[in-house]
Amino acid sequence: MELDDLKLAWQTLGSQLERQQQVQWELLRAHRLDRARAQLRPLLWVQALQCLLGIGLVVLGVACWTRNPDVPGLLAGGLLVHGFGLVTAVMAALTIALATQVDYAAPVLRIQRQMARLLRLFELNARVCGAPWWIMWLPVVVAFAGLSPGAPGVGTPAWIGISLAVGIAGLLGTWAWSAWSVWRLRGGPDTTQGVRCAADGGDGIRRAQRILDEVARFERD
Repeated sequence: MELDDLKLAWQTLGSQLERQQQVQWELLRAHRLDRARAQLRPLLWVQALQCLLGIGLVVLGVACWTRNPDVPGLLAGGLLVHGFGLVTAVMAALTIALATQVDYAAPVLRIQRQMARLLRLFELNARVCGAPWWIMWLPVVVAFAGLSPGAPGVGTPAWIGISLAVGIAGLLGTWAWSAWSVWRLRGGPDTTQGVRCAADGGDGIRRAQRILDEVARFERD
């Protein structure tokens, strides 16, 4: 075999190896991205349930305040439940829309940015629609009471005051815990513990982010 033939054979073999490595990398990338996509499926189910809950609260609130326009407590309770239900449904719908719009065919950096936006929206959703249940169960009870004809209300002012005080304390504590967990996750001294502390329902998004980080490291290497 002449030297030129040997060089040509070597170049051909090198090209074949590069194509084989490229195919293997694309298969690995597709597998990892499929895993990242799968991490969001529980989130979609939960957000669908939240959307249904919000719609149910809207129906309950409207039924309460339209039946009791002359009872200030029931009117206020119904309007509050109505508004909270609307916010709950809208936040769930926005989260679902953002999660389903993630483009897994895009470059990894763009997917990471989309996941980061999704996580920020989910955290806002949890603070706005999740933590307030420390207090919102009271208006919901009032709204259910307002469905009964001639309902005078629920409980006594003392009972409502005590329940409201406990609810406010729980709400503030939940918000403080959430802020501390996010700090531990993003900038605290112990990132691994921070991941455990941030078990707020967004674990699937964070697992998807870690998979994307692995893919990004492979691409850099």
